[in-house]
Amino acid sequence: MTARVSTTISPWPLVQRGAEGHPVRTLQHLLKAHGHNVAVDGIFGSQTEAAVRAVQSANGLAVDGIVGPQTWPVVIVQVASGSTGQAVRGVQEEFQFRNLSGDPSTGVQIDGIFGPQTEGVVRDFQQALGIAVDGIVGPITWRALVSGMLSF
Repeated sequence: MTARVSTTISPWPLVQRGAEGHPVRTLQHLLKAHGHNVAVDGIFGSQTEAAVRAVQSANGLAVDGIVGPQTWPVVIVQVASGSTGQAVRGVQEEFQFRNLSGDPSTGVQIDGIFGPQTEGVVRDFQQALGIAVDGIVGPITWRALVSGMLSF
């Protein structure tokens, strides 16, 4: 029997200036997917904050530079098999974050192509969480990824 945990998906994380590491790199890929020229360096500095503020302003949100439950839903981009680009790199970044081997040459490669390998790890992740296994990275799967679920 598989436990249903979809009602216990961790909340969207709060990420702001000064944050480093996970999920900042993923956020930076998503900001690039929205056309913002930010470095994907894992450091939430002034450039990332300016891009966040621009996204917030463009979407009628409070412009505070903090990525939380109001901002994440407008930053994420749904991706699935056949998708390409920065949002896919963000998904792949999440699975590299969970790569226990510590060797970036193993596991999902960050190439921006949502192919069979990426779809497989997305489906496995969804199954492990007890959420709909459709291979699509939509709001629930994104939230589970950026909140750090199933990371060790």
